Amino acid sequence: MIGYHVVRLAKFSGREARAKFWPWVAVVIGLTFVIGVIAVAPMMLSTMTRMQQFAHEHPDQATVMSGPGSYQIRIEGNHPELMPDPAPIFAAMEGIAALAIVLLAAAIVRRLHDAGRGGAWGLLPLPFLFFSFARMPAIFAAPQPDMGLFGLLALNSLLFLGAVGVLVLLLAQPGRAKENRYGLPPEG
Repeated sequence: MIGYHVVRLAKFSGREARAKFWPWVAVVIGLTFVIGVIAVAPMMLSTMTRMQQFAHEHPDQATVMSGPGSYQIRIEGNHPELMPDPAPIFAAMEGIAALAIVLLAAAIVRRLHDAGRGGAWGLLPLPFLFFSFARMPAIFAAPQPDMGLFGLLALNSLLFLGAVGVLVLLLAQPGRAKENRYGLPPEG
């Protein structure tokens, strides 16, 4: 199944059955999750190390609580130097999203074709995703919270989720049993 999709990464024509499409989606989601953890974990561990060091050096400003299955550091005051740099995190998220788009794009188009729809429907969530990636760094770069931008990004996130929901419903529709303008029904 993986080989089937890898050789068809650039094949935006034809049709694809649900039985071949959804396992591929699961593999791509799992892969992007694992890559995300691998990419972001070192940044988060570095932040945790800085916080532990700060707590050790400034016990009057920090409280460390640990127990079975839990560990918490509470630091009093504003210490932005302890926070992770969001730029590499955003870069990792953008790279992972780009990888998922590349891996899924042609399969989404073929799946939409099987249901008799044009591949352009697959673009539905992308403007919301790109807007989020373009504007999210501004939230973290501002010295004071910009609640207007925060509200806009929250609305954008809801629209993105709605667009993904619509796309999933379109992708879940059964294929046409007969030949359509995109070709013969797929096998499987």
